[in-house]
Amino acid sequence: MAATTVTSPTMNAIPTRSRFTLAWTAFRAILWRDIWVTGREFIPFLLQVLIQPLFFLFIFGKVLPNLGGGTGFSAAYAVVLLPGIVALTLFTTALQGVTLPLVLDLGFAREIDDRLQSPLPVSLVAVEKVLFAALRGLIGGTVIFPLARLILGDSYQVRTDSIPLLIVTMVLVALTGATVGLTIGTLVKPEQIGLMFSLILTPLLFTGCTYFNWAGLDALRWFQIVTLFNPLTYGSEGLRRAMTPPFQVPNPATGVPITVTLTTLDTQWVLLGLGATIVAFFIFGLRTFRSRVVS
Repeated sequence: MAATTVTSPTMNAIPTRSRFTLAWTAFRAILWRDIWVTGREFIPFLLQVLIQPLFFLFIFGKVLPNLGGGTGFSAAYAVVLLPGIVALTLFTTALQGVTLPLVLDLGFAREIDDRLQSPLPVSLVAVEKVLFAALRGLIGGTVIFPLARLILGDSYQVRTDSIPLLIVTMVLVALTGATVGLTIGTLVKPEQIGLMFSLILTPLLFTGCTYFNWAGLDALRWFQIVTLFNPLTYGSEGLRRAMTPPFQVPNPATGVPITVTLTTLDTQWVLLGLGATIVAFFIFGLRTFRSRVVS
């Protein structure tokens, strides 16, 4: 009896997902998880982010100018202060958003291993942390604007002819804080967190032209040069250039109000300073991150 060969229909091959698709899916899932967790704790997040800058804005922008006399603070000081407060919030929120979780993830418990086991290259794990921290910084910095309107009232108006520059500068400042935070988070051990705030954050805050403009330091030339090594300086000056309209100050000789334009660093120097900081700290942070997680 002749054997009959039965040819079965060709089964459709099970589609295989490319490594890129798997990595992109895992990246989005991890990023969305971080966003969702932050959304659940949005009010505590805002309180943590905004308490300090809002008190600075209230005391230096509202209380001291209203005292008058010999305080040295005029109503025009809000013009200098508000962009610096926005830059400070963007930078520190993004920095802390990656530094503190990363220090804990790389600690004894090694919670970072859960993410490393996903189908995601090691470098993209660091990229996700940087992007998420920058997003936190942008949220914190954006919320400053309506709150500043409540505190300062009509005494300060943000100029509307430089909105694209304002947005670009805010994004760059947030990314700068996140990349600096990536580097710090991979170098600092959990038991050194307190020391980090004393030795790193304090000099960053007070040499970043947050509470004064860079051109006003001409009388302290050595300190003016020192501030150029702080990336926060370029963020503060860039936002002053994008936010500050011409404003009126009393003429010292006659007391008659005159209109002046705030002198800031040029845009090309701001973009160069922020861009160079992002590239340098991101590359170095990736190297230190890989050295900490890859054994």
